[in-house]
Amino acid sequence: MLKKTILMTIKPILTALFIVSTWFAIPVQATELQPDVAWQKINANATLIDVRTAQEFAAGHVKGAINIPFENIVAELEKLNITKDTEVVLYCRSGRRSGIAQSALVEQGYTATYNAGGIDTLMSTH
Repeated sequence: MLKKTILMTIKPILTALFIVSTWFAIPVQATELQPDVAWQKINANATLIDVRTAQEFAAGHVKGAINIPFENIVAELEKLNITKDTEVVLYCRSGRRSGIAQSALVEQGYTATYNAGGIDTLMSTH
């Protein structure tokens, strides 16, 4: 009987917390992968980061980009003292690694990230 009473008390509280938490959820990648939006941000002096490998970066990259492989993104931005509200545009070969990097940054509290997708699409629109 006690277990049933506890469950009946906790269930509405958990349901309410879930509903309230969705109100404050940060949308991630809602309008991502749009090269024109990425270029607007880049032209407005966003920090442009190529999250591909050093070898891929050396073979060609967007002018002005810095290279930080996606698996090192959080630690490297901290080392560079890039604040969590700095506008950051990420790209890779296809958009997958830049999406992973963006998710890692958002998880750490970065609030102005943008996944520009793949380099070929990005370059074809500029």
